[in-house]
Amino acid sequence: MKPVIHEQAQKIWKFISERNEDGRTVTAEDTRFFALELHKKLLSFFQIGEYYYFILDVRAFAFDMVSEEVTSVLGYAHEEVDLPLILSIIHPEDQRWFLSCEKKVGEFFSGLTLEQIPNYKVRYDYRIRKKKGDYIRILQQVVTIQFDEHGHVLRTLGIHTDISHLKQEGLPVLSFIGLNGEPSFINVTVEEVRFPTHTLLSARERDVLLLLVQGYNSEEIGEKLFISKSTVQTHRKNMLLKTGCKSTPALVSFAVKSGVV
Repeated sequence: MKPVIHEQAQKIWKFISERNEDGRTVTAEDTRFFALELHKKLLSFFQIGEYYYFILDVRAFAFDMVSEEVTSVLGYAHEEVDLPLILSIIHPEDQRWFLSCEKKVGEFFSGLTLEQIPNYKVRYDYRIRKKKGDYIRILQQVVTIQFDEHGHVLRTLGIHTDISHLKQEGLPVLSFIGLNGEPSFINVTVEEVRFPTHTLLSARERDVLLLLVQGYNSEEIGEKLFISKSTVQTHRKNMLLKTGCKSTPALVSFAVKSGVV
């Protein structure tokens, strides 16, 4: 089963890239143009820190290419890096933020004219796990390099820069940076995306949550499910992260109201 973030991101990007059947197809001339524009736009991405860049085919929900620098930044071999991997290593606390930003991006671009679309850079940050298990904070910057006559985004050029040395803590920030005279929008308010309740928690987490709702403590839950107390506590911590709840009472209230158990 695909992780929830993979399924939700695919839905959002499908919405962004949908187009009519008469949408223009890519030609050899387009390809040469995109290659030239890629080199130009990379100059506008410059940040102090290690980085790698990529081209995303929004409709196919896949990378067209990822630069070899990804290995020095994340530790993964170049050939093993694909979109599902990148989505799966986003910090659990930042996955909902990532999806919320992507949803906001779709809404923002739907209100732009064809002339404005290539003149906006999307910028926001989040944490991502390296192959060795430690997390770094990356700054994601993306521009559109292909779109159809209906304004549907087809391909984007992005860069991930390690900014851990610049920002250790604090909330992520979404901004739309205007290029070629367009106005910029900094620290844009983002409405939180919630995962579907039925896919939010694993079967074992729902077992633990049901017993929490019934008033049992971690030790008692462990005895009933034949697992250790520490395992129960790990499940409880993960459920708090996934649901965004700050306490066990809030988690229990969420479970009752949403029908998780």
